[in-house]
Formats: sequence, structure tokens, C-alpha cells
Amino acid sequence: MPIEGIQSIGASLSPARPVSVTVPAIDARLLRQAADAATLPAKKPVPVSPDLVSQVLDPGPAPVDAERVTAIRKAIEAGTYPLLPAKVADAIIAASLLLRNPK
Repeated sequence: MPIEGIQSIGASLSPARPVSVTVPAIDARLLRQAADAATLPAKKPVPVSPDLVSQVLDPGPAPVDAERVTAIRKAIEAGTYPLLPAKVADAIIAASLLLRNPK
């Protein structure tokens, strides 16, 4: 919203020239959060047991398809599993590039 009637900095002593200034919008939620943080007493940390933390952070069992693993294992033992050296090499190079370049 423009504000008019403000004299610019360094202007001469001539009558005020209307200057248009854009004021950025303020998010009311941020104002309320800041006011709440300033008025509420600081909360004391709640002691948490290490067992509870490990239960919360436990990702659970890995999603493994046991039937597919068995089928691949049998194909490797029988010598019928198709290995393409070019694909293996591409995957190794891609993995090394991912590990080398921090994001």
C-alpha cells in the first residue's frame, strides 16, 4: 500500500513532493507467534527416557521382498542371472559421483 506525502531523504527545502513507498505485507500469524513467545513463560524441558527416543526413531523392519530375494539367489546359483557389465559400471560411477559431490 503506497504512502504519500513523505519527503524523500536529501530533498531540498521545497514543499514536500508526494513519494510513493511500498510497505511489505506483514503476516498476522508471525505477529501472533512473536507476541505469544514474548508473553508466555519459558517451558522447562521434559525429561525423556532413551528407550522412548529409540522407539520413536526406530524406522521398523526394512521392506524386503523375500520371494524376489529367493528367486535372485537361485538364478545366481544356477548361473542364469543376467549381469550386464555396462549397467554395473554405470551404477558404480553414479554412486561415486553422488558420494563425492555434497549438496
